[in-house]
Formats: sequence, structure tokens, C-alpha cells
Amino acid sequence: MIQRLPFQYFGTGEDVGHLRDSLREALHAVEFPRVGRLSVLNLACGRADETGALAAALAPAEIGHYLGIDLRPDAVAEAARRWALPGGVIEFRCADAVAVLGGIQWLPPSDLIFIRHQNYWDDPAAWDRLLSHALANLAPGGILACTSYFDREHDLLKASLITRGARMVFNARNLASRPLPNIAGKSVDRHLALFCQR
Repeated sequence: MIQRLPFQYFGTGEDVGHLRDSLREALHAVEFPRVGRLSVLNLACGRADETGALAAALAPAEIGHYLGIDLRPDAVAEAARRWALPGGVIEFRCADAVAVLGGIQWLPPSDLIFIRHQNYWDDPAAWDRLLSHALANLAPGGILACTSYFDREHDLLKASLITRGARMVFNARNLASRPLPNIAGKSVDRHLALFCQR
């Protein structure tokens, strides 16, 4: 993975470095495949700052296909300018991920689906649909990885996925997460959890 543009905000590089290390440790703990060419789906990706961290955490496996989806056209355009994947396919789409995953026939199964800083509290019904479709899109042996800003929101996410038949295989609080000053109890990638199909 090649990063062609610097990050826009101060602290982002350090944040994604912590995420890379946390995700690498989590994937190792669940013995996620470390070989081959993998398909990665990044839902609600925004600027997709974490793209390089995902590639590094999966190594020595390589990403063969990477798709990022988000509703915000400016963020998607920035992500597309920032990242390149020599020898593989990388694309960013401005779309409603629920609608995209609902028409799942065109989308190949994903080895890793990643959702960073999910906002379950904002619209639980929409997130329930998104999470159901994400689980259905996992390839055999695939992993759904999610991070959360808040403790309560992380609990809601876990409950939703377990209710939908997911099995939680890893869950950890990131003690190195950077506190954000705007809201008490909010920090960058505060929690990381991994899920698979039952």
C-alpha cells in the first residue's frame, strides 16, 4: 500500500500507528490467515486514514482487493487521492453502505471487513441492517473488525452483532487511545473487537 498524500490532521499518524499495532495483535491472537491475497472492505471509511494500517496489520498477507465505502463525497475523494495499491485493485465509492451491501450479488465475499469508529447510537436500525449485511458478506473464515469511540456504544455494537449470530473472538480496550477533548469518555479507537460468523 502506498500513501501518496500526508494525513490532514495532527495526531492521525500516531493514531493509525496504534491501530495498526492493536489490529496486528488481535489478528494474531485469533490466528487470522497471514498468507495469500485478501479482499478487504472498509465500511463508512471516511478519508480512510487507516488504510495503510490495515495493510501493515495483515502482513505478510497482501491485499488483492480493497473497497472503501462512505456517504461523504469529499472524504471519499481524499481517500482515493491518498492511497494506491500496486499489483492490486483499490477503489473508493461514495454510496450508502447499507444499500450497497443489500445488493450483495455484485460484491465478492470479504476476508476482512473493517468499521472504524462506528456510530451505532446515531441510528440503531440502519446500523443493525449494515451489520447484518456485513456478516453475510464475510468469506469463510473472514473477520469483521470494529473500533468504537465510547464504552457504551461499543457495548451496543457487540450486543447487536451477537444478536445477529456473530461470534465475538476478540475484544480489548486500547489503553494507548488518544482522548478527544470535545466529549468526556471519547477516545480514538478506544475499543477493538473482532467477530466471525458462527
